[in-house]
Formats: sequence, C-alpha cells, structure tokens
Amino acid sequence: MSKYVFGVDIGGTTVKLGFFTVEGELLDKWEIPTRKDEGGRFILPDVAASVEAKMAEKSVDKAEVAGVGIGVPGPVKDDGTVLRCVNLGWGVFNVEEEVEKLLGLPAKVGNDANMASLGEMWQGGGKGFSSIVMVTLGTGVGGGIIINGKMLYGTNGAGGEIGHICVNDDETEVCGCGKKGCLEQYTSATGITRMAERALNNTDRPSKLRNVQYISAKEIFDAAKEGDDLALELVEDHGRILGKALATVACVCDPEAFVIGGGVSRAGDILLKTTAKYYQQYVFHACKGTQFVLATLGNDAGIYGSAKAILTK
Repeated sequence: MSKYVFGVDIGGTTVKLGFFTVEGELLDKWEIPTRKDEGGRFILPDVAASVEAKMAEKSVDKAEVAGVGIGVPGPVKDDGTVLRCVNLGWGVFNVEEEVEKLLGLPAKVGNDANMASLGEMWQGGGKGFSSIVMVTLGTGVGGGIIINGKMLYGTNGAGGEIGHICVNDDETEVCGCGKKGCLEQYTSATGITRMAERALNNTDRPSKLRNVQYISAKEIFDAAKEGDDLALELVEDHGRILGKALATVACVCDPEAFVIGGGVSRAGDILLKTTAKYYQQYVFHACKGTQFVLATLGNDAGIYGSAKAILTK
C-alpha cells in the first residue's frame, strides 16, 4: 500500500521537490539547481538522484511510494511527451518513460501551469471544487484547466494557454509569443505596467504613479486602493479585459471556480471584485455562478499538483 508520493516542479533556474503523504501532507521540500548544459540532459538524472537520496534519508522503500509527478515549463501531451521546453534546452521526448527508467517508479508529467492548477484544487484555493480554471498573473499570463479532477492537456499540450487569447485587434506591439493583442499584454504584471506607462505618457493627468521611479503592478494597485484616479482607471481596464476573457473561457469549459494566482494576485480583493464585476457583465447566463478565489499555495502549487497527478493517473 503506497504511503508517499513525490512532486517535482522543474524551473529554468531551480528544481523544486516535495515529499508528501498520499493524503496531501507536505513532509519535506527542497531545491536543486537546474543543470541546463548539454541540452538539459542532466536534469532528469539529477531529479532521480535527489528523489533516491530523500528516500534513503527517510528510510522509505520504493514499495511505499506511489510515484513521482513532474511539472515542466512547456507543452506536454497526455502520454508524457514533452514538445520542446525552450527554457530547459529540451527537444521532443517522452519524459515519463525516461523518469520511470531512471527510478523504477511510476511517473506522470504535465505542463507546470496545469500542475499548479491541480495543486490548488487539491490543497489550495480551489479545494472543495472538482472543476477549476487556474489563472496565473505573473510576468506572463498562464492558465490550467481541471475538469472533474483531471487536467485538460489538449491535442498539442496547449490546453489552458489563456494568456494568448487575442483581446485587441488594434495592438501594435508584439507579445512574447510573436502575435499582437494577447491577454498577457494587458493583464500580466508587465502588461498592466505597460498600460500605466502608456497612460502616463499620453496624458498630463495628476497621479501618484508619476512619483514612482519604477512602476510595478503592486504600485498601481496600491495607488488605486488609495483612491488615485488614474490607477483606479487602470485597475478597471485590467478587470474589464480579464473579466471578459474569462467569460469567454467559461463558455467553453464551465468551471466551478476561477483560482487567481501569480504575483498580481497579491492585490487581493480589489483584483477579484473588479474582475468578477466585468465577468458577470459579459458571461453567458448559465455560468454566472462561477466563483472567484485567490490561490493560496504560492510557489509550492507546482509540487503539490505534480504529487496529485500521480494519485489520479
């Protein structure tokens, strides 16, 4: 009978690892460097060695371990095939098979945003729901879709890439994906900062933001909370664009809740309420009951979700 499970979140700089009970209690967590040299060929052997070292340290037998779940920064097919992870130097190969060969344990691999979504549903802000959309508002906009407890991978591993929904046909600047007018260009931390700089350059309106040397999403939301007109307008625009996009997403997958995470989510209630207000304005009537909640696991969401992925394999 399995008692334990490992969750792994491979990032461009570090690999986060977690050792869990199958009930979802985090017993230990640690990090190792991501060795990207030689096309990232050391990453998985390093992960396997670290997992084996932890099993030895805890006196855990392989028979007690359900397996190892792994989140990676790139598209992943349902069978564990990674379709290029540029940040890691990986091409196309089956990570699941490789990990199972290295460790002799079951493995489950998924996109890191999808894994974080599963983690939030299991032990975070989405606990108690079985169908959620996780929205990560960080440097970019990521997403993960969980339907009836299972991750939506999509044919090409691109399920949940909500950051690249086109929300403005008239945009002239290019998104990181190479297209123009993506949701990410307006509602990420860098997106709302870009909008603030545009507004400050195109108007003489007074604003506390003019006194800030390096404008950040936090500065914008803080100024809005203090009643700054320009900042309030930026927050309204942010909520309108995000709320309308999520209303579109809801028409496709009809989740019980949107779980909002990433650095921008630290703005809290003002972000949730503004987004929910515009969501209600645009959404199909059957989806009006969808809840908006904040993510709670922070940077640990990926290891939680990776662990849970093994238990739902």
